[in-house]
Amino acid sequence: MRADSERKTAIAMPAKRVTLTFDNGPTPGITDRVLDILAARRIQTTFFLVGEKLLNGRGRAQAVRAHAEGHRVGNHSMTHSTPLGEKPDAEYARREIEETQNLIGELAHADKLFRPMGGGGLIGAHLLSRAAMDLLQKGKYTCVLWSSVPGDWKDQDGWVDRCLSEVAARDWTVVAIHDVENAALPRLPEFLDRLDSLGVEFRQDFPEDVVITRRGELVSSLASQIWEGDPTP
Repeated sequence: MRADSERKTAIAMPAKRVTLTFDNGPTPGITDRVLDILAARRIQTTFFLVGEKLLNGRGRAQAVRAHAEGHRVGNHSMTHSTPLGEKPDAEYARREIEETQNLIGELAHADKLFRPMGGGGLIGAHLLSRAAMDLLQKGKYTCVLWSSVPGDWKDQDGWVDRCLSEVAARDWTVVAIHDVENAALPRLPEFLDRLDSLGVEFRQDFPEDVVITRRGELVSSLASQIWEGDPTP
């Protein structure tokens, strides 16, 4: 009887949820192959794009394809060079955020998704300046962070196991990997197969614990980790 009870409890447990995201593209020759892999598994994700890569026709074509195949397209700054919190002038925030959003144009999701440059995945005051927060709120952006940055761009041997451990430790994990050279692509099929073997539920939306603003409204306690004042409503 006890074994039957334990079996029923195990069956009733909800699946781990994973929201998969790709940063720093689009990259011709990489993003298209990532899209092929995702299409074969019918997994939809979010691509957070670097604006200057959309100035290239081939890069733009990858973004158009991602959007057409049901992936969400988000803003990951214009140059991906200096975190917004480390260069706090308003013109820098405007150029990094709004010029990228203009380039994304009709490919943008209705929530105007934005992810700040993370500087390796750390969460802290370097992510956003007062000017950036003001712009995100006034422009009604949804600013989302991450809960797993496994280091695919710097550790090919370890990133898959690291990410799987982080997924196992949480109910809902927002994974940030990269569609650039020498990053997620070489091990992406293996990674997805192993997630599938765990029975995870792939989601395209974002849990509240990684959301800073939702359509301009400040919603998350994470703000206290990256903000040392009251942003302008």
